[in-house]
Amino acid sequence: MAVAAALTALFVSPVGAQAARAKESRPVYSYENAIRESVWVDTRLDADGDGKADRVAVDIVRPREAAQQGRRVPVILEASPYYACCGRGNESQLKTYDAQGHVVQMPLFYDNYFVPRGYAFVGVDLSGTNRSDGCVDIGGPSDVQSAKAVVDWLNGRARAYTTRTGTQRVGADWTNGRTGMIGKSWDGTIANGVAATGVDGLKTIVPISSISSWYDYYFAKGAPLYDSGPDWLSNYVESPEAQAHCGAVQQRLVDGAPRNGDWTPLWSGRDYVADASKVKASVFVVHGMQDLNVRTKNFGQWWDALAANGVERKIWLSQTGHVDPFDYRRADWVDTLHKWFDHYLLGYDNGIERAPMADVERHPDQWSTDAVWPPVGTRNTVLRPANGSAPGVGGLGLSPAPAGASETFTDNPQLDESGWSATVDRSTPEKAGFVTGPLTQDLRLSGSSKVTVTATPTTTSAHLSAVLVDLGPDTIRNYGGAGEGILTGTDRTCWGVSTTGDSACYKVTSADKKAVDYTVFSRGWADLGHYAGGTGQSLTPGRPYTITLDLHATDHVVPAGHRLALIVAGTDKDLIDPPASTPTLTVDLAHTWAKLPLVGGAGAFRRATTGTPPHLAPHLARPTGVTVPPSVGRVPGDR
Repeated sequence: MAVAAALTALFVSPVGAQAARAKESRPVYSYENAIRESVWVDTRLDADGDGKADRVAVDIVRPREAAQQGRRVPVILEASPYYACCGRGNESQLKTYDAQGHVVQMPLFYDNYFVPRGYAFVGVDLSGTNRSDGCVDIGGPSDVQSAKAVVDWLNGRARAYTTRTGTQRVGADWTNGRTGMIGKSWDGTIANGVAATGVDGLKTIVPISSISSWYDYYFAKGAPLYDSGPDWLSNYVESPEAQAHCGAVQQRLVDGAPRNGDWTPLWSGRDYVADASKVKASVFVVHGMQDLNVRTKNFGQWWDALAANGVERKIWLSQTGHVDPFDYRRADWVDTLHKWFDHYLLGYDNGIERAPMADVERHPDQWSTDAVWPPVGTRNTVLRPANGSAPGVGGLGLSPAPAGASETFTDNPQLDESGWSATVDRSTPEKAGFVTGPLTQDLRLSGSSKVTVTATPTTTSAHLSAVLVDLGPDTIRNYGGAGEGILTGTDRTCWGVSTTGDSACYKVTSADKKAVDYTVFSRGWADLGHYAGGTGQSLTPGRPYTITLDLHATDHVVPAGHRLALIVAGTDKDLIDPPASTPTLTVDLAHTWAKLPLVGGAGAFRRATTGTPPHLAPHLARPTGVTVPPSVGRVPGDR
């Protein structure tokens, strides 16, 4: 028995008893001498129609000593369309290669940091990009299969070759198949998509500022968020070779994604939320709550679906826009990511799965945690708008408005949520605002809100916006600035081992702060013509329509002394495109309400809106906030 136990201890994999004793992987392997190789994995698709299965390029960096010892290592994988065209990270790094075609610079710090700790890092060029065959199809089968096929190969279920066109096969006997995917924006989106296939061997994903449904990247209930569709984006990232051969795929993207905002089969094939029940991997979601590129509905609906299916998960929410946590919380991020991969890929019992589920940034560089998210006691609470003392300046509370109560506004496509918020206490023709009194206690919203609006238009088309605003002074990250909440310095800090061609040192960043008098913290939009569902209709002037706007997920505390506002208006300039007409809309207040995820529910709202507030936030003649950038990026990547 003793001999058997000794043999078991000797030959057990890192996921066994050895891992249970270990707390942290250490940099014991040489990065300078790491094996660098490239293989081409057969995707079993022929997207470019050349009669041959498409192969995707896979660049690998793995520890040489582990290979010499016969020790199989886990894999951290990032699949991206940006390795050649646009770059990764705050410094827009590209892959570079030596004369033999092996990767020299692998963007970002993952390989520098994790390869010495016993991981392989794998960078996959999505189909149709860089050195891969095929066509880009914007989150569709080709994109997802680009990465899934690699996971299959790492687990012995797919073929790979030593060259792009050759016949010499190559296996992955150096890995144990345990794979974690990571990436920001489009890269993390592919991780979501691969996880939603339920592929075996994928143990965890870390999607950062990522898409969960491509329809919700381009539209909000029929309202267009950009003046272009997925065909433009495909053309933006494809290699010259792919552009020459992928005209048919481009045309399918045009035909399948009409600019009228209708839901089509193309969008069904790019909706990972619908397949959340297939997810076997743990999920570490990271998102900026002011991300106006990949807007936060994407993480909110994904998180809710994962929760409904019992997926093990964790979340970080920052005050930034479309920013990687490496650039707003660097040391903590590297440490947390290290623990996460050690646990889920090496099997180390380091307690990360028992740590608080959520980290939320309350003020620049000030974070709070929650054991679960949304917190226990969060309940959807219906708040009702009501008329006030002047047109368009109303109240917000628990009691419904009387029958016949209404507010009227005219769409002005030249104005946005910043202008509405600055004039919320004044009658203006382009919006209707509903505001609580100064709060007597803090009021926290955590999760996704909905606003149901019943409105009668004067024209045959109309777009609606609804925003939640914290009215009161604060200092927040300047998410409307060039860095979307960060400033980039000149000094560098190092995270891993550098080589001549691949530095592990990155420019330091700091919070870009702004003093404001109001903060728009959640927003949502819709085309009123989509009131009946996925297909839009021409409106009948003078007829009332009811539609529910999905406001974006967030976690925000409205402090005591501040006021909570709901604003309903038309076109939110630079965030949605205007309708074909310029409607005036009359809102039926008795049939309009907001359903908000309040921590403490209706009781918390009652307590926060009764009694004497500790202080009154001043009502300024010209309040200031963060202004929406004049051109929100339409590429789901780095800034």
